[in-house]
Amino acid sequence: MTRLLTPLLAATALLLAGAAAQAACEAGKAGRALSPEELADVYDCLKDALLEGYRQGDKRWIPADYVETYRSWVPASAYPAASGFHGERLLVTYVNEIGADEYLQFKETGVVMPAGSLLALESFAIDEQGRTQPGPLFLMEKVEAGRSPQTDDWFYMAVSPNGSPMAMDVISACSDCHQKSYGHQGGVGYPSPRARVTP
Repeated sequence: MTRLLTPLLAATALLLAGAAAQAACEAGKAGRALSPEELADVYDCLKDALLEGYRQGDKRWIPADYVETYRSWVPASAYPAASGFHGERLLVTYVNEIGADEYLQFKETGVVMPAGSLLALESFAIDEQGRTQPGPLFLMEKVEAGRSPQTDDWFYMAVSPNGSPMAMDVISACSDCHQKSYGHQGGVGYPSPRARVTP
């Protein structure tokens, strides 16, 4: 019984810590009313709790090292911003070294992301009362040509705020949208123009 209680108590402690972090990081007003500086402040307050949540538990089919290391990748966002997709959540984007040179040009056409490129998008929401809600960590991996022709050789993955891998139909939930909206950009979306990191 004690062996069963220990993980349960740890999970409960994590949930309580996450709830406390959310309450401490309330924005006080709706996300659309916040300035870039205020959005950056909310993210700075939330980011430790977001990362701690994503790291919890077994990642199963998602490479755990992606979740462990994405914060060491190159930031593509200067501050969190909504893209109009991903449920209108605010996103913060990171790209690994393999993909950074191509991605950070933010080209509208002729984008060729090399195999091994990885993108990580942290997400959170701010409701009308200014309360924050952690969202999933979205991951994209460019694989070698011909490995996944149906998705233009992109693998899509998502980790819930509590660290569990999210089961989803990556064709209808991810690839169709990316190819329809960003096919001219090699299937990649970018942070909102004002939120992009400038070289």
